[in-house]
Amino acid sequence: MNIDFTKGDGLVPVIIQNNTTLQVLMLGYMNKEAFEKTQAEEKVTFYSRSKNRLWTKGEESGNFLFVKDIKIDCDNDTILIKVDPTGTTCHTGTTSCFKEETPRGFIYELEKTISQRIDDNDDSSYTNQLYRRGINKVAQKVGEEAVELVIEAKDNDSYLFKNEAADLMYHYLILLKAKGYKMEDVEAILKERAKK
Repeated sequence: MNIDFTKGDGLVPVIIQNNTTLQVLMLGYMNKEAFEKTQAEEKVTFYSRSKNRLWTKGEESGNFLFVKDIKIDCDNDTILIKVDPTGTTCHTGTTSCFKEETPRGFIYELEKTISQRIDDNDDSSYTNQLYRRGINKVAQKVGEEAVELVIEAKDNDSYLFKNEAADLMYHYLILLKAKGYKMEDVEAILKERAKK
């Protein structure tokens, strides 16, 4: 990567984005040394202007930012890093330094949790227990939840309707995992249809 560190007196802005939810988490700065350390360790290290030294995010809090992807903008003077955060990003305790606490993207976090419980073969997990019963049981459960949602749709109880919708979505995500697909696969089809 050919990054132009000369424009900002040796520093370039770095946008940090959650790799799963795509939420923008923070902005920091890197010099060449911080960038090289970030690449080598696969943990985000900034150049702290206030501390006047390299600073690995999480070195005090334990809330590290593990690098998943790095992109450079068209002018080669801004970096976008997609990360898997191990905790909150902002020193105030919020997910994002921009105080944007949003459920957007939560479905992807839930999908990740479902996948992890299955991959870890967690015996105490309902999700894993259902998954281990096989595709027929998972598909049957999705069918049951769909019918319950349809029944609640005919009534005017918004609480029950939303809860049945949540149950259906949850079991649908297990079914996707059982079939070897992800939400982004379904999204790709919907995006393709929207172009027509």
